[in-house]
Amino acid sequence: MANTSARTLRLLSLLQTHRYWPGTELADRLGVSPRTLRRDVDRLRELGYPVEANRGVDGGYQLAAGAALPPLVIDDEEAVALVLGLQAAAQNAVEGMAESSVRALAKVVRVMPARLRRRVEALHEVTVPVRWGDGEGPAVDPSALTTVALACRNEERLRFGYRAADGTRSERHAEPHRLVPLGRRWYLVAYDLDRADWRSFRLDRLSSPEATGDRFRPRELPAADAAAFVSAGLENLPRPHLVEVLVDAPADTVRQRIGRWCRVEELDGARCRVELTTDDLNWAVTAVGMAEADFQVVGPPEMVEKAREWGARLSRAARAGAGTRPGTGSPPG
Repeated sequence: MANTSARTLRLLSLLQTHRYWPGTELADRLGVSPRTLRRDVDRLRELGYPVEANRGVDGGYQLAAGAALPPLVIDDEEAVALVLGLQAAAQNAVEGMAESSVRALAKVVRVMPARLRRRVEALHEVTVPVRWGDGEGPAVDPSALTTVALACRNEERLRFGYRAADGTRSERHAEPHRLVPLGRRWYLVAYDLDRADWRSFRLDRLSSPEATGDRFRPRELPAADAAAFVSAGLENLPRPHLVEVLVDAPADTVRQRIGRWCRVEELDGARCRVELTTDDLNWAVTAVGMAEADFQVVGPPEMVEKAREWGARLSRAARAGAGTRPGTGSPPG
């Protein structure tokens, strides 16, 4: 009985990893005969798992959607990844998902064995989420995210509306490849059928995605992977401002504080040069300010003017704050 139960769990785990399993391949994986495989499938159905079967020479099995979500079988690594993913989702910007992520996280952690819970806690304690400004990117519709993710997994063509950076709207017909979370945004890497070329699409600009039901054979991506493709595309975007700043602080210190967003070159033990490209000079001033040191703007002139504006604004705030009693907001009496 124990062997039968273990084999049933193994069968369920296999069915959850693929959209469709040929019967002969599935039986070989389990080391059983086709007849035993059919009995194991029937046992899963009795437990409420909707397993569909296709008969014939090329027959096989797949786990279909049911009326309710049945228990899932995941291994240790998947359990840790699931919890960390839910923690990230609870903190970041998929619209309306934070509360649901917290509820799901509580359920998963409650039933985790102690050894896995310790791994999750250790990873969480030494991981610092990067937040910029309010810490959130543009909101993504969770239903759109799910639709696109399923189309990627099922290798199914997708139609959607898209708004370009200049506001131009268009209808797209594409073969979705992968989703890439990068920085504070989600991107879809897909082959655009109308333009006969690969493209990356920001999900917050994508609307009304709909799977067409047409399957496709995946094409070869012209990059090492989807993340590399998106990164290369972002690097090629026009950046109107190349900012150069001299900072009165050691290069290693500045790298620790803002090195992720810029290039830092050591000049001497107490001074360094910072270079960054951006289309938002307010962001540049804020980034350099995080170095927590005096700095001199080398260029461009627009950056000099922007730093002057910020300096005047902060000076006014400091003067206004000096004229009130701490904690009261009232002038000293």
